[in-house]
Amino acid sequence: MSAGESIKLYPATSKQAVEASFVPNGKISPVVRRSVEPVGPFFLAHARRQRHGRTFSEDERLEKKDEKKEEVKEESEDEEEDPSMLQADPKDWKQQDHYAVLGLSKYRYKATLEQIKKAHLKKVLKHHPDKKAATGNINDDSFFKCIQKANEILTDATKRRQYDSVDENAEVEAPESTTEENFFELWAPVFDAEARFSKKQPVPGLGTIESSRPDVEKFYNFWYNFDSWRTFEYLDKDIPDDGESRDNKRYQEKKNRSERQKNKARDNARLRQLVDTALASDPRIKLFKQQEKAAKEARKWERDAGAREAAAAAQKKKEEEERIAAEEASAKAAASAQNKKAKEDKKKAQKRDKKIVKNALKDFNYFSETDVPSPTQVDTVLKDTDALMPKLGDGELASLAADITAQKDSGAAAVKGVFDKYAKMFIERGSLNPSEVVFFGK
Repeated sequence: MSAGESIKLYPATSKQAVEASFVPNGKISPVVRRSVEPVGPFFLAHARRQRHGRTFSEDERLEKKDEKKEEVKEESEDEEEDPSMLQADPKDWKQQDHYAVLGLSKYRYKATLEQIKKAHLKKVLKHHPDKKAATGNINDDSFFKCIQKANEILTDATKRRQYDSVDENAEVEAPESTTEENFFELWAPVFDAEARFSKKQPVPGLGTIESSRPDVEKFYNFWYNFDSWRTFEYLDKDIPDDGESRDNKRYQEKKNRSERQKNKARDNARLRQLVDTALASDPRIKLFKQQEKAAKEARKWERDAGAREAAAAAQKKKEEEERIAAEEASAKAAASAQNKKAKEDKKKAQKRDKKIVKNALKDFNYFSETDVPSPTQVDTVLKDTDALMPKLGDGELASLAADITAQKDSGAAAVKGVFDKYAKMFIERGSLNPSEVVFFGK
């Protein structure tokens, strides 16, 4: 195309033609107003913007600034290097703490690959042989080799896994003793550290004192059936690679396998003992046992309700029978005492009445017409009195004594009249033979 020529364009399609060629395939739904709320990190960002009165761009800018500050702070928090570690022999790389060499002691198995790379770069820049050569240490590259070995181990997933399996500095010692108050505080870090070896993830947490029984049982069942990926290849003895003796090489490999199995068995036993110790001191287990005992006693109480009611009824019946028997015995004793008293009172009354009768005879000189009665008169009156006395029925002795007392003031004739009345009454009744009396009743 030469300069000045115009470009030929196809004529524009008219609006009518476009509308005519449009074929609708569906209908647009009506507009609906809905309230959409942010969730997760978006909700946190929304809340942060609302709280501080920020716009989207302002909040994003400030957050990135804070992230950079955290990175700078992390970089400034370099671990202090142990002088003995700086003098370590690279040949003893299996004995060195790779995380400490890179300044990642506080992270250890939790360190990310990005953190490892950054830490390696900082250590290389600080301890590179070229940098030390400038200060006169030409052959001082021992620690640099340690750094390189640590980076080699920790950036290789398999080698790092083998090293983490035997990293004693990452282990948390189990507490020797605990109380209900500090059990979870002391044991939670122990199980968190051991959880990193589990093939099954996520690992159930220790929980709290409020954890349900199913959750606690799930936790201990998991640890009693713990499936660990922990290996012990890192502790293998080096196999000579000189090609001189294949038998020695096979022997060393066999010995390493055997030692790994032993280490695995020892570790399983250690973990089992650790779980046993935690279970024995877990306050929730004691609580569950108490609840189970209470529930068992409650079930037994409900199960024995019929027998208990029967026993209570039998006891009540027995007590009722004993009460009735006691009442009857008491009533009988009272009646007996009353009868005894009545008899005693009767005897006393009879004795008193007999005394009244006999005193009446004495008081009136045995009804003698002379001042001194003759023995015959006395004997006759006493014999008649003795004949009358046994014939007296119930109450008649008392009546006789009462009549005598009533007539006492009237004189001897009146009193004798009383005796005569009773003698005649007994003769008429037939209980007294007329021949039995001589003086009375004539």
